[in-house]
Amino acid sequence: MPDDTLIRDPKGGLPRLIDIMRALRDPTTGCPWDIEQDFASIAPYTIEEAYEVADAIERGEWGELRGELGDLLLQVIFHAQIAEDRGLFDVHDVANAISDKMVARHPHVFGSDSRDKTAEQQTRDWEAIKAVERAAQSQTGTLDGVAQGLPALLRAVKLQKRAARVGFDWPDVGQVLDKIAEEVGELQEAAADLPQDKIEEEFGDLLFVMANLARHMNLCPEAALRGANAKFTRRFGRIEALLAEQGKTPEQSDLAEMDTLWDRAKTEERR
Repeated sequence: MPDDTLIRDPKGGLPRLIDIMRALRDPTTGCPWDIEQDFASIAPYTIEEAYEVADAIERGEWGELRGELGDLLLQVIFHAQIAEDRGLFDVHDVANAISDKMVARHPHVFGSDSRDKTAEQQTRDWEAIKAVERAAQSQTGTLDGVAQGLPALLRAVKLQKRAARVGFDWPDVGQVLDKIAEEVGELQEAAADLPQDKIEEEFGDLLFVMANLARHMNLCPEAALRGANAKFTRRFGRIEALLAEQGKTPEQSDLAEMDTLWDRAKTEERR
């Protein structure tokens, strides 16, 4: 048996986690499930854990946040161990890569550039440095490097920001609102007599312009939709509670009654 002193050390920190993952992936003594995983099979868990971090932050649950950050860190270590098993790189290469990137992207902190600049100017400098990095990777197109795996609304905003930097953008919110009205009309027309794939295409166009409106209003569409989801969950829960006071469930109610209770829930929140 290998020495597992570090694995058993409750104060072992990051080295302990690295050793645990190495043991789990050991082809002889490790866990069959962990051994079978690859980058693609783990990626959905990585995305899920990132969202759970965001959820804990949004709810202000700082005790949960510690655990969720640990779950997300495990995903990084897992990917790095898969890479090490394949002879690609290891977790230390990952840490060095991001360290190099952060030093290079902050010349006003780690270099000779002046720190006497606005946050807006620092953002422009950051984007200029990233553009040089993309060019070095032969990513010369304006939209190159925007990850395909991002949530669709977030990717839409990133694509629009890139296009806006080269002047492809509406100059004011009013024109975006006009475009939304146009897209709503096209969706209504499609819904009337076009096949499902065309309806989906028009619906996507509408969502894309809605994401653009959020960008023009300095809003995060993902955060806005999460807020709407939370509001709906909260108010529908109140409907269920009010029905329960009458000894009823939603299945035993109807739309008219539940709509009235929804309005009551809204009023209670406003108070």
